[in-house]
Amino acid sequence: MNFKNARIALVHDWLNQLGGAENVLEELVALFPGAPIYTSMYAPECMPATYRQWPVHTSFMQGLPGVATHHQRYLPIYPLAFDHTDLSDYDLVLSNKSGFCHGVKTRNGQGRKALHVCYCLTPTRFLWLYEQYREREQIAGGLNFALQPLLALLRRWDWAAAQRVDHFIAISRTVQQRIEAVYGRESIVIHPPVDTEYFMPDPGVAIGDYFLIVSRLIPYKRIDLAVQAFQQLPHEKLLVVGEGRDFDELKSNASPNVTFMGRQSRIRIRELLQGCKAFIFPGLEDFGIAPVEAMCVGRPVIAFGDGGALDTVAPGVTGELFATQTVESLLAVLANFDATCYDPAACRAQAEKFSTATFRQNLLTYLEPLVENHSLFTMDRNG
Repeated sequence: MNFKNARIALVHDWLNQLGGAENVLEELVALFPGAPIYTSMYAPECMPATYRQWPVHTSFMQGLPGVATHHQRYLPIYPLAFDHTDLSDYDLVLSNKSGFCHGVKTRNGQGRKALHVCYCLTPTRFLWLYEQYREREQIAGGLNFALQPLLALLRRWDWAAAQRVDHFIAISRTVQQRIEAVYGRESIVIHPPVDTEYFMPDPGVAIGDYFLIVSRLIPYKRIDLAVQAFQQLPHEKLLVVGEGRDFDELKSNASPNVTFMGRQSRIRIRELLQGCKAFIFPGLEDFGIAPVEAMCVGRPVIAFGDGGALDTVAPGVTGELFATQTVESLLAVLANFDATCYDPAACRAQAEKFSTATFRQNLLTYLEPLVENHSLFTMDRNG
């Protein structure tokens, strides 16, 4: 199948901040250059300059006051925006979803039907993992109570929209299981791309005497577990890179062997990864790119044994998993951890399974027969 002859549309929830979803979108744009990108709203000033070369199409939400800086206030409106986005004239619609963008219209009244493949970062967390979201965003009791009828309505819409998707792709086994549990849909797993070419080992960098965390400092990342654990390991050092609303509290509770470095450049983060004894990843993530970046440079990972870490960390080979999100569980691993027991080459080999090249190959291999079969079906149906 020559994708150059296929009319392809990319769909993204919103474009006003950078994160893992945008890393995936950048790869989709590189795979399908020139494909239009449909989104609810777009703030060019908040995004890299390269994005301004893309053919971005927004919904009526673009004109809503303050939407670029306070997009979460408008969560109930996103379904309406994507319901009114008609992409039925395309051959392939590829949605990159963590919110509501899988709800775009792909069938019109004349019988035209686009093939819709959803790359699912997670079923909408605000709806289906609400208690986690509530804690993360610190939603107070009164607002929480008022939201319940709206949440019920949005869940019904979200489930119905998921039934109109032709095929789901999950970013990890955890998300695959969640898609089955929430939407009752099957999916395949294609892991997100990791920049293995940038995060390379450097034999000239000596392994240092510190453990490392690189993370946003917000509650669900559970950096507090590591801070408390190192209070009981005064002979070990922990460096914490990142910013967030928990910065001051975490720092005030830390012992002298924990250093908070704030935001660091990408180059500096690579250097710190190359020199650390191990990378610590105490949060629960649907995938988790940072641990793979650590393995890219040949360093082992100590991660909470759930979520995406189950796909990426090989216990005893590229690091270790601790069983529960408790200080005691993390300490049990740290107390017996010997960084010299993990072969840097094995860590690198594991990370290469999640490379950008692997992502592109797996995605195209999956999409090609789907698009070919859909095109043949459309031709047969239309005579």
